[in-house]
Amino acid sequence: ALELPYTPGVSEYDNGSGAGHIALGVADLDGTLEALAADGIEPEKPPYRPGGRTTGSRIAFVRDPDDYRIELLELH
Repeated sequence: ALELPYTPGVSEYDNGSGAGHIALGVADLDGTLEALAADGIEPEKPPYRPGGRTTGSRIAFVRDPDDYRIELLELH
C-alpha cells in the first residue's frame, strides 16, 4: 500500500515541503538494506523500533536521488 496524503490549500510541493516522507512495507528489512547498500544507498541510522519499543516492526529511513525520505517498514 502506498499512502499519498492530500493537504487542503496546497496546490504544489517543493522538495521537502508539505510531505515528510513515504513509507513502503518490506518483508525483509535487513535484506532490503543489504541490497540497497550494494547500490551505495545507506540508511540514515540503523533499523530501530519507533518510540523505544522493544517488540514489533522495525523501520529505517533512506533517501532517494532527489533527497526525499523513504521509510522502510518491516512487515511481519
